[in-house]
Amino acid sequence: MTSNIKKIGVLTSGGDSPGMNAAIRSVVRTCAFHNIECLGIYRGYQGMIEGDFKELGPRSVNNIINKGGTILKSARSKEFMTVEGRKKAHESLIKAGVNALVVIGGDGSFTGAEVFNSEYNFPVMGIPGTIDNDIFGTSHTLGYDTALNTVVEVIDKIRDTASSHNRLFFVEVMGRDAGHIALNTGIGAGAEEILIPEEDLGLERLLESLKRSKESGKSSSIVVVAEGDKIGKNVFELKDYVEENLPEYDVRVSVLGHMQRGGSPSCFDRVLASRLGVKAVESILDGKSNFMVGLLNDKVALTPLEQAIKGHTAIDTELLRVSDIMTT
Repeated sequence: MTSNIKKIGVLTSGGDSPGMNAAIRSVVRTCAFHNIECLGIYRGYQGMIEGDFKELGPRSVNNIINKGGTILKSARSKEFMTVEGRKKAHESLIKAGVNALVVIGGDGSFTGAEVFNSEYNFPVMGIPGTIDNDIFGTSHTLGYDTALNTVVEVIDKIRDTASSHNRLFFVEVMGRDAGHIALNTGIGAGAEEILIPEEDLGLERLLESLKRSKESGKSSSIVVVAEGDKIGKNVFELKDYVEENLPEYDVRVSVLGHMQRGGSPSCFDRVLASRLGVKAVESILDGKSNFMVGLLNDKVALTPLEQAIKGHTAIDTELLRVSDIMTT
């Protein structure tokens, strides 16, 4: 590899996800392997503006591969959305001798990186970190697999209570614009219905499905609801509607919330983060910029940041078919 890059900055931005620390570790150690300095940027783009930096070496990232969250912290930065803010950020990087940037985050983080690259021709590389798995150009984002395992474990426990009391539980999972978590965990946990933003099931079909479940002898049911599902204003409205129309059901709601984002990353996420971190640094050293590293057909591949941001991640139609069959 021939490159003029001497120091690479790494930051995490947007919502945290399990695997971010493993990715930081991978970036730092790949830099060390290639005799490149690495600078940790704290609090995302806001820290970049304020010069909140710390030199990171291989021993700086000991014992973080197993930790959720991000040691570099994350913050929203309205200032970075302004031309003046990005100018300050660029000056901070130049002053610190940083030649390139690895951004770990979601589409908002990547949008900031792309704008920054276009204004200053500053080399940037993205690593997708979001549990929603809604980034185009990768089959898995960091934290997605861990979130699935967390949700399935919780639904298994809720089912114990549902069965004991002959109850119907609506379990709301994260996914404002994408139903990947709901669809996969719904199948994995044996849910009776799965409600996702991509498929408008409709209230009447939901009632019919629940009636059939009752008539077939099911004494308890689990319905997994993505937070962005369109058939009710919210999961509590769904509960009220079902209780009004199917009074034989004793309905409860469980909103899993931010517990889905936390916890120790799965083995899959640790390995994925390690692979993506190596590819991100080595792609920069190969002279590439304005790409996201992702997993496609189990191979690490590059996708232009613009495509990663604007591309649409389609729901798996085969999984939808499996879901329909499994809820019979």
